[in-house]
Amino acid sequence: MGESFRIAGWVASIEQRRLQPAEVVVHEGRIEAIESRRAAEVPSVYLLPGFVDAHVHVESSLLPPPEFARLAVVHGTVATVSDPHEIANVLGLEGVRYMLRTGAMVPFLFWFGAPSCVPATRFETAGAELTVEDIRTLFEEGVPYLSEMMNFPGVLAGDPEVRAKLELAQHYGRPIDGHAPGLRGEQARQYAAAGISTDHECFSLEEALDKVEAGMWVLIREGSAARNFDALHPLLQLYPERCMFCTDDLHPDRLVAGHIDVLVRRAVAQGYDLWTVLRAACLHPVEHYGLPLGRLRPGDPADFIVVEDLASFRVVATYIRGQCVAREGESLLPHQPVECVNRFRKRTIREEELQVAACGTTLRVIEAYDGQLVTGEFHCAAPVRNGVIVADPAHDILKLVVVNRYAEAPPAVAFIRGFGLRRGALASSVAHDSHNVIAVGASDSELCRAINAVMEHAGGLAVAEGEHVRVLPLGIAGLMSPEDGYSVARRYAELDAAAKALGSPLQAPFMTLSFMALLVIPALKLSDRGLFDGRTFRFTSVCVEG
Repeated sequence: MGESFRIAGWVASIEQRRLQPAEVVVHEGRIEAIESRRAAEVPSVYLLPGFVDAHVHVESSLLPPPEFARLAVVHGTVATVSDPHEIANVLGLEGVRYMLRTGAMVPFLFWFGAPSCVPATRFETAGAELTVEDIRTLFEEGVPYLSEMMNFPGVLAGDPEVRAKLELAQHYGRPIDGHAPGLRGEQARQYAAAGISTDHECFSLEEALDKVEAGMWVLIREGSAARNFDALHPLLQLYPERCMFCTDDLHPDRLVAGHIDVLVRRAVAQGYDLWTVLRAACLHPVEHYGLPLGRLRPGDPADFIVVEDLASFRVVATYIRGQCVAREGESLLPHQPVECVNRFRKRTIREEELQVAACGTTLRVIEAYDGQLVTGEFHCAAPVRNGVIVADPAHDILKLVVVNRYAEAPPAVAFIRGFGLRRGALASSVAHDSHNVIAVGASDSELCRAINAVMEHAGGLAVAEGEHVRVLPLGIAGLMSPEDGYSVARRYAELDAAAKALGSPLQAPFMTLSFMALLVIPALKLSDRGLFDGRTFRFTSVCVEG
């Protein structure tokens, strides 16, 4: 338990929408009293409930839970509603338990859910499966909610397995998270009527309004790849009682720079009511998910933050259960060693395996967009050389490759534009949702070097330029590094800069690459089994017929 102490400042009561000069008395990890003081008797700092990320995949930070917490507390985050879906796709039930076990090593609230879609679809190869009975086991072990139901076509079609998972969550009284990009109107209402209460995938205000009107909470997301704050922030005025903030996926360099505090700062700078913004950042996740967090009231656990002002929201100190875990930009949580768990079959890829025989005159190309998970479909004349379709970096037509990391199988190859590489290749074992090895490149030789570097380390991120290859190994499930979080962030930033030096205009090339295998987000994506159309939920061809 935390020690006993007193701390004074302007104390925020979000429920009562007021600030009062007061002294907070903390004893054995709880707030014993809040004693009023005169304004002249308190310093000009502000005490607020801690920030909560309402939906995040901790694995996407490339850090295990203790290191994620170590970086996040610096920015006033005291809890996350976390979907361990990524590691579950690699290791199944044991992956979820790994996150629960390592998350308990630090004084930070990781509110892990039971992943609902492992594998995400039947059109890709994952390392594991979570059945209805596995989810029942997690609920019996105390897991508090059902994580994002990504199979929205299955919800709408009444798929028996999907329905069984939803009914199980309702039987146990667990909230159900949603994931339904682009769903509008009657379909949005039907999706919500299945008991699904949130959505973090809205990329237009019109879509968000349809979902709010269907009774759902909308999570305003600002992550490394998907950035929807600019489109969705009017909800803070239109439906202030139905908003939360989340990051979904945040790479370590972004986490070092900021977290939910960034969204709070931006929202207040836009002119939104302070109390509305703080409800979204601090209270709504607590209320919706039943988080056992303090709200800065007498008798509550002493979970709160001290900020310098109500404009920059610079965090002076973060307290969790009365323990000071960050002060003046420095984390007070020590680095902790964690075990490395993995499932990875190494192999060596040869250039000839990446060749695509000419199959027509018109090429079907995935179109990637900066800051979005959705993709488009682009048609162009197929660049053919010696009977095979080749990359054409001069016109931003690159090869995209996915290699099964769980079993021996031929690589899947397609073409993509939007990455802008003029030379070189990127490869990663972070590839949502099954986390096979994904790569994009301007030449077959560089693609092979990048892919084989990831294979050699049984997971990681790699940048190849000519003969030179840089690698960040990810020894935990091919998703996370056991190293110091700040060191990982620096190494990731170096890889990110190297990728951009190859010509990529994307804000987060590796994060965008990781979503090019996410079949549940339309339009075109690539699984280890081939090019997939997320609009029809069917495989399609690299060449346009006719």
